Amino acid sequence: MNQYKYIYFLGIGGIGMSALARWFRVNGYEVAGYDKTPTPLTDTLIAEGMAVHFTEDVEQIPSHFRANPDQTLVVYTPAVPKSHAEYVYLTENGFAIQKRSQVLGLLAGRMKTVAVAGTHGKTTTSSMVAHILRHAGVNCAAFLGGITQNYGTNFLLNEPADDLSEVVCVVEADEFDRSFLTLYPHLAIVTSTDADHLDIYGDKNAVLDSFGKFVSQIDADGVFFQRAGLTLTEKTRADVREYSLQQGAYRANNLRIDDACFVFDLVYPGDVVGDIRMIVPGFHNVENAIAAGAVALELGLSADQVRDGLNTYRGVKRRFEYILKSDEFVLIDDYAHHPAEVEAFLSSVKALYPDRELTAIFQPHLFSRTRDFANEFAESLSIADHVWLLDIYPARELPIEGVNSDLIVRNVRSKTAILRTKAELPDVVRKTRPRLLVTIGAGDIDGLLPLLRNSLLASK
Repeated sequence: MNQYKYIYFLGIGGIGMSALARWFRVNGYEVAGYDKTPTPLTDTLIAEGMAVHFTEDVEQIPSHFRANPDQTLVVYTPAVPKSHAEYVYLTENGFAIQKRSQVLGLLAGRMKTVAVAGTHGKTTTSSMVAHILRHAGVNCAAFLGGITQNYGTNFLLNEPADDLSEVVCVVEADEFDRSFLTLYPHLAIVTSTDADHLDIYGDKNAVLDSFGKFVSQIDADGVFFQRAGLTLTEKTRADVREYSLQQGAYRANNLRIDDACFVFDLVYPGDVVGDIRMIVPGFHNVENAIAAGAVALELGLSADQVRDGLNTYRGVKRRFEYILKSDEFVLIDDYAHHPAEVEAFLSSVKALYPDRELTAIFQPHLFSRTRDFANEFAESLSIADHVWLLDIYPARELPIEGVNSDLIVRNVRSKTAILRTKAELPDVVRKTRPRLLVTIGAGDIDGLLPLLRNSLLASK
């Protein structure tokens, strides 16, 4: 890394790419980049002094970057097509080009790395670990997959250190495109290995194989925190510790709901962290907190520091995020886009509000995921009393013949299950006045939240 002065990002506005860009900028590199469209994230990068443009144009790459290919590192996301004019130019002119995951692996390898992987739960768990450490005054950096409510960012910068190996680096380890195989962590968590991203992997066995390779890369003198029930123990040389809500060396005791908060004691080998009171609700978030607390304890934090960190953790945007909370109406948004995530989210909402009928608006994410898990989505959504299905959000995919939201809605067993359009939702909400309303999905459904909130308030 010492040979580079300039870092150029193709796809700088992505949640992970922007975090890397900010790390380089703060650490003395000159940073510039391209993205397809302006967003609040790119606005922040520009405000911090980075040159960002939104037109596919080689001339927009700073001239001194183009003039010094030996001093310029190009970081790209696979979302940028290989036919992109700037990618073609940079490739043909001898620039060093690496994926975000490769560069993140290089940076993390210089620090004491805590990697959090899993087909769901990794964003919340990694941000919990980062917050506990930061709250306790530990010098740490963090590269996260979501905007933390505590810090308003997906990136935490470490304090300068003469020896970077003394700095803890918390990384959300993404299994998509096998990106996490660039990491060689000292401590690691795997929250889940459910089948997902089958457009990349093909089948569940390939998913499990990739997770096996990931845990094989944990330091031999490190620790692997595995959710109870997973089958990765034989794949690693690290010390294996199990956790879950009710099983394993790390588990919850005396779990109860008090004033819409999940309260519990964290049991760990030899002692207990008592009376943890989570601001962020959900049975799944209690389990995530157990894993995060286990890592913090392993890093030498005290029970009081773990409790204080978890009690002040405010969550990640779009993960069980309250948009409206009053005696009359509750509106919650969640990023869940896998059947297991939908089930965990809706079960927790039901437990928090057992006396209210639950209306869920779900936007499926990806044609391939809808095709692969249509029945499972229908089963998970059936926890809600009323289900409104939006069209599939395509993201990176082209349509697949015969795959649409009707594949899900026709098998939902709720009191009502209806296909809706985004345009009609504000008026429907105003007329039906659901007292407990949730929005679910990884697409652009969150863009409706201001309208839905206003519709509820206008219906009073």
